[in-house]
Amino acid sequence: MKLLVLGGTKFLGRAAVEAALARGDEVTVFNRGRTNPELFPEVEKLRGDRDGDLSSVEGREWDAVIDPSGYVPRVVRASAELLQGSVGHYVFVSSGSVYAEPYVPGYDETAPTVELEERESEDVGRYYGALKAACEEVVGEVFPDRHTSVRAGLLVGPHDGSGRFTYWPLRASLGGRMLAPAGPERPTQFVDVRDLGAWMVDACERRLSGTFNATGQPMPLGAVLAACAGDAEPVWIDEDFLLEHGVGPWMELPLWVSRAEEAFLQMSVSKAVEAGLRFRPLEETVGDTLAWAREVGAGLVTETPYGTAGLDPAREAELLEAWDAAQFRDGA
Repeated sequence: MKLLVLGGTKFLGRAAVEAALARGDEVTVFNRGRTNPELFPEVEKLRGDRDGDLSSVEGREWDAVIDPSGYVPRVVRASAELLQGSVGHYVFVSSGSVYAEPYVPGYDETAPTVELEERESEDVGRYYGALKAACEEVVGEVFPDRHTSVRAGLLVGPHDGSGRFTYWPLRASLGGRMLAPAGPERPTQFVDVRDLGAWMVDACERRLSGTFNATGQPMPLGAVLAACAGDAEPVWIDEDFLLEHGVGPWMELPLWVSRAEEAFLQMSVSKAVEAGLRFRPLEETVGDTLAWAREVGAGLVTETPYGTAGLDPAREAELLEAWDAAQFRDGA
C-alpha cells in the first residue's frame, strides 16, 4: 500500500508510520520538517505547510492518507479537496472531545456532539472539540464514502512528552508515599499510541468507512497504579480535599477527572473493537513508557520532572502532609 501521512514524526503520526513500515508499506510524509526531521531516512519526505503550501503533494497518487494533524476546518478542507482525486481513502484523527456534555457512561458514536459557537473561529484552545467536529464534517463532505473518522481518546506510550500518562510510571518508580486521587475504583481510559497507529493503517488498507470511538476499555485507576508497580505506596486522597487545595484534575494530576465528569472516561469502543482494534497488555505499555522516559531523561527535556503534566514533587509532599494533618484532626 502507498500511504501518505500528513505529519508523521511526532506521536500518533509517528506510530502510524512505524506500523506501516513494519508491514512493508511504501510511506510518504508531508510536513514542515521541524519536528524530528531525522526520523525515517527510508521514507519519502515532502516539505510544505498545510496552511498555505501544499504544492509538493500536487499531482501525486496514494492509496490512502492519514491526517493526524488537522485542527481547523479551513486547513483540513484544503488538503482534503487537493487529495480528493489522488487518494483512495482518508483517515482523519478526531477526538473524543467532540462529544457534548453531559456524558453518559458507555456513550457511543451516536451521542450528540458540540457545535462551533463562532462559525468563523479558529481558536483551537477555546473550541478544540467543536473544531474537530467541524473538521469531521469537512472530510465527510469531500470523501463521503471513503473516510474514517477516528475519535481518539487519551494517547499514551513511548514518545509522549505530555506527562499525562508518563507521570505515573515515573512517579511509582521513585517509591515512597505516592499521592493518588479519589479512589482506586474510579474509572480512567486511554490507548497505547502504537495500537491506535496500527489500527489506522489497517483501516486504510481495508478502506474502513465510518466514525469510530478509538481508545482503550475503561479500567479502574487502581489497576493502572498497580501495573506501574515500583516501590511506591499509593495514598488515596479524597477528591473534595484535592479540589479544596486547588489540585487540577487531568493535567496536574493525570488520569483523574472530577466525579462529575468521570463518565467522559467511559466511552464505548465496541464498534472499533469489532472493526479490529486490539490492545496490548497494560504492563507492556507501562514498561515501555518508563524505559523511554528514562532513556530520554524525563526531567531534562520537559517542563516538569514528568512532562507538561504532573504533580510537582514539592507540591505532592505538601499535600500529603496536609492530608496527614487532616486525618489526625478527624481522628482526634
